[in-house]
Amino acid sequence: MTVLETSLATPGAKPPTDTKAGRPAAAATDERVGSVSWVKRFFGRPEFASISGTVLVFAFFIITAGDSGMFNLDGVVNWMQVASYLGIIAIGACLLMIAGEFDLSIGSMIGFAGMMIAIPTIYFHWPLWMAIIFAFAGSMALGWLNGYIVIKTRLPSFIVTLAFLFILRGLTLALSIMFANRTIVSGVGELAAQDWLASLLFHGNFATGLFHWMGSQGWIAMLDDGTPLVKGIPKVIGWWVALAAGAAFVLSRTRAGNWMFAVGGDANAAKNVGVPVRKVKVSLFVFTAFCACLFATLQVCDIGSAAADRGMQKEFEAIIAAVIGGALLTGGYGSVVGACFGALIFGVVQIGITYTNINSDWFRVFLGVMLLIAVLFNNFVRSRVTEAR
Repeated sequence: MTVLETSLATPGAKPPTDTKAGRPAAAATDERVGSVSWVKRFFGRPEFASISGTVLVFAFFIITAGDSGMFNLDGVVNWMQVASYLGIIAIGACLLMIAGEFDLSIGSMIGFAGMMIAIPTIYFHWPLWMAIIFAFAGSMALGWLNGYIVIKTRLPSFIVTLAFLFILRGLTLALSIMFANRTIVSGVGELAAQDWLASLLFHGNFATGLFHWMGSQGWIAMLDDGTPLVKGIPKVIGWWVALAAGAAFVLSRTRAGNWMFAVGGDANAAKNVGVPVRKVKVSLFVFTAFCACLFATLQVCDIGSAAADRGMQKEFEAIIAAVIGGALLTGGYGSVVGACFGALIFGVVQIGITYTNINSDWFRVFLGVMLLIAVLFNNFVRSRVTEAR
């Protein structure tokens, strides 16, 4: 009888060992390890609810407004542009929520950053590129101040950023009245077309040559003057796609992304294992302010003016998009891809409702219902995943 047979036959004998390494031989199977189908993995993803909602919304409008021009090239660009603006700030809100914090000053930051661009350009005759850099620096400094106060005082970020919501909105209104004697500062559009930085990154469209070529081939509609009906892809869409790709990569493939989940899940435990909790949170407040300023810069360069009421309630729309995308209000869970799908739902509904016979007043009702359904569904999925573990 061999050594292996003897050990198996003898009651109470020790399991066979690897004679070279002195370790127990590996078991053929381990009941603790199980395979999970891709379907269950997909259902457990935080963005599942937003993807499902997007499919339902598209199906609804294909049925009710499929022949109205909503899905023509110009219609697609319209609702994609709306989704892109919201998607930019939803990305910042989503990452901050994953880390367990809120920023209710996003909307007010949009209006204030717009004024930081328009007032120096129009009344102090700054070059537009200098005013844009000034706005980004100022916005990110305010974002840092938000995060610093939250960290130092340990006050809820809800309270701190709510205070900044009123402070920035009041400053925006006061400065616009002080310099322009009205709530709108206009005249930036022509300067944006001539400024090297604004025209390169924030104003107009890209891929215009491709669209002219497609028009000459008869693939897209042309105007009477020989120009295509859609001149190109608005730069806000390019910014949204680039920002979403970068943020999704950081969140899912880097150590910084793991830190965000850890901080939102349990900040004390994360700190005990060496995660720089304060640095992560302050950095995300700064990034959220960057996203708000990017929104404002694209909007000012596109519309050609800044207004004191710009960005009104955008902080709530950004949070709703993040929640629809799978982010939990308690932190530690969420998806940038899901937040982008949440923003896409906004854009499709906001523009698509004008292509139907439905009264546009129902838009806010739809958003509230979507928020409630998303929260209930995300809680259900989260509880099932937790139980499974």
